[in-house]
Amino acid sequence: MRHNKKFNHLGRTNTHRQAMLANMASSLVKHKRIFTTTAKAKALRKYIEPIITKSKEDTTHSRRVVFSYLQDKNAVTILFQDISQKVANRPGGYTRILKTGNRLGDNAAMCFIELVDYNENMLKDANKKTAKATRRSRKKSTGEVPKAIASMEERVVETVAEAPEKEKEQAAE
Repeated sequence: MRHNKKFNHLGRTNTHRQAMLANMASSLVKHKRIFTTTAKAKALRKYIEPIITKSKEDTTHSRRVVFSYLQDKNAVTILFQDISQKVANRPGGYTRILKTGNRLGDNAAMCFIELVDYNENMLKDANKKTAKATRRSRKKSTGEVPKAIASMEERVVETVAEAPEKEKEQAAE
């Protein structure tokens, strides 16, 4: 029976699934972003998040535990040297899943899974949003005319003043 076994088996045996997740996790650590199906990405997120949390503490024991999951020395060194330094102050949520649509062959839902602190485009957008965090009030300002409205009024006055001069020039020609 299948009572209380709620994780996605991904249509694979236990050993095949563990090997696949280990390979995907080491690829994610090396390349910082991988393209896969949404179901595999969600399973990988549950697999890699505790590993990244374990990498914050750089001890021999934590390195051995992480190596037992990843089975790749290069990925372990990258994880403990680079990634753990970037996510040191983050309490969790180290990965992001961005859905990209369906695959042409079998219509499977596809996505990118990436490490959050390594996407430069998203970091730029986040910095812009945090820099401009002021809220605009709907209340009209008392006494003062906002700069944008004042500049628009000046332009309107200039164009109205220029219109009769242009008409005179056209008539003279």
